[in-house]
Amino acid sequence: MSLKLRHLLLACIIAVAACPAEAQISFTTAIDLALRSNPRVLAAQADVNRALGVLRESRDAYVPNLIGGAGLAYSYGPPLGQPTLFSLTSQSLLYNAAQRDYIRAARAGVDAANLALKDVRLQVEEDTAVSYLTLYQAKQRSAAAVQATNYANRLISIVQDRLDAGQDTPIELLHARRTAAQLKLQQIQLADQITSETDHLSRLTSLPATNFSTLTDSIPLPPPSPNNLENQPDSPAVQAAFADVEVKRHQNAGDKRYALRPQLSFFAQYSRFSNINNYATYYPAFNSNTLNAAAIGALLTVPIFDRIHRDKVLESTADLVHSEQTARTARDHFQEGRLKLSQAAAELAARAELAGIDREIAQNQLDVVLIQLQSSTSDAATPISPKDEQNARILERQKYIELLDAELQLQQTQINFLRQNGQLEDWLKSTAQARPQSSVMVTPTVP
Repeated sequence: MSLKLRHLLLACIIAVAACPAEAQISFTTAIDLALRSNPRVLAAQADVNRALGVLRESRDAYVPNLIGGAGLAYSYGPPLGQPTLFSLTSQSLLYNAAQRDYIRAARAGVDAANLALKDVRLQVEEDTAVSYLTLYQAKQRSAAAVQATNYANRLISIVQDRLDAGQDTPIELLHARRTAAQLKLQQIQLADQITSETDHLSRLTSLPATNFSTLTDSIPLPPPSPNNLENQPDSPAVQAAFADVEVKRHQNAGDKRYALRPQLSFFAQYSRFSNINNYATYYPAFNSNTLNAAAIGALLTVPIFDRIHRDKVLESTADLVHSEQTARTARDHFQEGRLKLSQAAAELAARAELAGIDREIAQNQLDVVLIQLQSSTSDAATPISPKDEQNARILERQKYIELLDAELQLQQTQINFLRQNGQLEDWLKSTAQARPQSSVMVTPTVP
């Protein structure tokens, strides 16, 4: 390899390395990364683990424990206690009428925590999906706005020339300048939206926001529209609220069963004694043959009068009533919101259809203008000018932007509806199967 070729190759490598890396991430990969790293999901998973720990703790009350201890001290005069070198103690619960209810409460707590985790996962999936689609649509609208702005600037130039030639009025120039200013404002707003959505997606996926880019091929098909609302299941959040009611109900039942009911416990103990501390002097029966002691048995207790636990019944009863009313309120709000979402989806679908028709009309009008310009018919009653062409192009781009905005609002509503019905994961899985995507792709881009 010649020296010049080596220098050329080295220069190419340095140029590619100097280019900023563009992180292209697919739709499904973004959602997977968000589910793995989102703090809300991790916190909800910790709640599930805590609920499992409570369930195991309530069950392990029946498993004998084993506790060891060691210690030795010198005392003057009569001994103050047994001279224990070390001891082993074991105890467990054999029977408690309330413990079974506490176990049921802990099991219901696990169900509630799992439902809450599912709801949080759906929220994160919805947030990521909507942000991804919003970023994708914002970039499309921004590109269309740039094209419309170029047409508007061309229109200003044309109107200015016509005004100088005495063929137009100053008001027409002001209209053209106003159109360009509106499009410039729209570009600024879309740029701000792209920046905010990119930052939000980078926080959801734990990827750097620099040059964050979406993959066009990974955009899923539109979600299904809401259908009949009858016999639809409650959202995981509402189900978690009613699972919490079961937790409170079993806890209240266990508190009520505490009073005047026997409790049976197992205990066992082994101790190894020492012959110091003058035990042989004060206890003649104590000698080297009695250094080992063991005991095993059962303890029966009956709570006859316990005001603390009686007051706890009042507390758990109030918690039960509160959780029941909270769950009912959550269900009412959910059903009302789902009905409004269904109605809004129908309205947005009609709006998107209308926007599509308007865009087709604008496209047809542009085609007619271009054909008339190419034919150059001088005998027409109203001849077509380059000014009419730019106006038609601007109108077509504006209608296209309105169509994209209407489609995005419809998709956001449909995704929200799927999340509330617990059907979002099914749609995402079908999307992943229909359009398999690879992981994050990083490609260099020339600034």
